[in-house]
Amino acid sequence: MVEDNQIEAKSSPFAIREGEIKTFDGKDGYVSMNQIVHKINIGHINDLHFKVLEIVNEFEFITSRQLCQMLSWKGIDYKSQDKLNNKLEQLVKSKILTRYYFNSEEGKGIYRIYCLEKMGKYLLNSRGIECKWQPTDNTKPVAMIKKRLAGNQTLIAYLRKVKAFDEYNVKPTITAKTLAKTFKATGGSVKLTKNNKSIIFIFEVIRREEEWEKKLIDKMRLYQDFYANFVPGDSGFNAMPQLIFVCEDEKNMVEAFKTIVTNQLEIPQIKLYFTTDLRQNNETLAKTLVEFKLDEETNKYKVEDVELKLLD
Repeated sequence: MVEDNQIEAKSSPFAIREGEIKTFDGKDGYVSMNQIVHKINIGHINDLHFKVLEIVNEFEFITSRQLCQMLSWKGIDYKSQDKLNNKLEQLVKSKILTRYYFNSEEGKGIYRIYCLEKMGKYLLNSRGIECKWQPTDNTKPVAMIKKRLAGNQTLIAYLRKVKAFDEYNVKPTITAKTLAKTFKATGGSVKLTKNNKSIIFIFEVIRREEEWEKKLIDKMRLYQDFYANFVPGDSGFNAMPQLIFVCEDEKNMVEAFKTIVTNQLEIPQIKLYFTTDLRQNNETLAKTLVEFKLDEETNKYKVEDVELKLLD
């Protein structure tokens, strides 16, 4: 598998493309549970298949490359990406997983997205693994899926490249007390620990979807509420977490920051950090974050790289 820093890409594969649609690439027809049980009994579906199911269940939508990276991190030998793809094909043909790709006027997307099917949920439940999947989950729109994939990429980059990495949460739930609403950080969160001190990064993924500015404004109001009323223990955080926006590209960072500032949605309790999808491909994440600082002489904001040794 090609290493992240060897990938030559001018734009993120998880950026929104105009007129993009999600296209089914799974298996039609009916497969009985008896057929699946037979495949398990004769060893055609084995423990590696179940490890794949667990990861897909945890992340909801995931690419084969991301699956490879997670299996490697967990110390699970999958031989090669080609062999893993064969395993995935078996799961798709058995309607345990299903598969999609993105299609637009620019052509087909370069990767496939895997998610659970009903049979996958039954198999996980049979092993006592909690699975909240329901059929409507697979009807989620392109932008929502791409946010999940970009969030996956960010979480995986941190767990693979940051020595201080401690744990991750794919879907942290946060409470806005005054507004009496709970919401999820679209990119997940990571806990970093060094010298017995910990900090949690929350990732909010921004995509140029329809009315994305309005959606960002609504989300920022929830974050403002959360941070303004934060006390240790809120939403499971022992200390105030750091919010990081994961944008499509460098220009999108500027667009997002401008939307926040012009609508007076800054959060006084913390600094607002930004990053992009492609920055996660760097060999080290120490210089992948940026912040916008106000130049008092010109009264204009300028972009500055934030170097955090904790991310080495």
